[in-house]
Amino acid sequence: MSDPVNDQSDRIVILTLSDAPAPRLDKALAQVVPEGMTLSRSMLTKLIEGGSVSRVGGDVVTVLKTKGQAGEEWQVIMPEPVSLNAEPEDIPIDVIYEDDDLIVVNKESGMVVHPAPGSETGTLVNALLHHCGDTLSGVGGTKRPGIVHRIDKDTSGILVIAKSDVAHQGLAKQFADHSIKRRYIAFTHGAPSRSDPRIAGLNGVAFEDGAIIRVATNIARHKTDRKRMAVVTDSGRHAITRMITTDYYGPVERPFAAKIECWLETGRTHQIRVHANHIGHGLVGDPIYGKRKTLPMANFEPSEQAFLSGFNRQALHAASLGFVHPVSQEFVEFTSELPDDLQELEKIFSR
Repeated sequence: MSDPVNDQSDRIVILTLSDAPAPRLDKALAQVVPEGMTLSRSMLTKLIEGGSVSRVGGDVVTVLKTKGQAGEEWQVIMPEPVSLNAEPEDIPIDVIYEDDDLIVVNKESGMVVHPAPGSETGTLVNALLHHCGDTLSGVGGTKRPGIVHRIDKDTSGILVIAKSDVAHQGLAKQFADHSIKRRYIAFTHGAPSRSDPRIAGLNGVAFEDGAIIRVATNIARHKTDRKRMAVVTDSGRHAITRMITTDYYGPVERPFAAKIECWLETGRTHQIRVHANHIGHGLVGDPIYGKRKTLPMANFEPSEQAFLSGFNRQALHAASLGFVHPVSQEFVEFTSELPDDLQELEKIFSR
C-alpha cells in the first residue's frame, strides 16, 4: 500500500481488533472504535468499500466479509471534514474550568450534548460554538467542538470538551485506554447489595473488596425497541461498571431506594442505566429502564408526593472527572455537587 498523501495524515485512525473480533470487518472495527469518535458501523462499511481501510503495513481491503485477527492493527482514513449544521446560540453554560486547550462544563439536566434529528438547537454544542467561537477543534469527519464523551440529555454533571486538536487527540486516547476517572452518583429503586443471591447469579456480575459490585457485560441496541440498549451475549460492545451502595432509604430489611456511587471503566450508551436495570435496581425516574418500578407514595407527605410524581428524569449525576491534561501533562480532577432536584430527592428519601 502506498503512503497516504500529506492531507490525509491527520485523518488516519489506527484501530486494534479485540481478542474476539466479529467475523465481518466492519463489525470487528466497530467493536473497538474509541469513545467519543464519530465512526459508526455504517460509516465503516462505506469506508471499507471505498478503499479507505487497510491492515497496517498491508494492502487496502474492500471486502466486508474479511476476517481480522485478534490484536491486529487496521488503518482507517477518515473522510474530509464537512461543516457542522449547527449555529452558535447564546445559551448560558456552567463553566468549571477553561484554558486554551479544553473546557470543563457542568451540564444541566435536559440539555442535549450534540445536535441530532429532533434536537437541532439548544444543545451544548450550540452553546459552545457561541462561547468559544472559532477556537474549537474538529475531528471525525465533522467540523465541530471536540466532544470526546457524552452524557444523556437528562443526566446532569461534568463534561470535558477539547478546544485544540492536540487536546482532542490526547483526551480521546485516555478515554480509549480507560485511564479517565469517572464517578457518578445515582439513586436506585431498592438497594443493590452483594449479599443478594439473585444478583450474585446474574451474568457478568462479580464482587470486589469494599462491597463493590462489578458488572461486566456486552451492551447493544435492543432488537425491537431502538430507544433502548440491552445486555447481550453474542454481539455489542463490552462495558464495565463498578458500583457501591452508600445510603439506604426505608426499612433496613427492605429499603425502597438507595444512593449509589458508580465508576465507569468504559463509556457505552446508557451504560449505568442498563447495568442498574440488569441487576434489578433501575434508576429512580428513569423513563426507559425504571418505569416499571414504583415508590411507596403513601410514606410521603402530599408535597413530597407531588415532587416525586413530577420527577421524570433518571436520577443520575456525573459527579467527578479526572484525567491527565493533554498539554500540561498534570493530573486534574473536577467535581460537581448534586443539582437541586437530586438534593431534594435525597432530602425526601432521607427524612
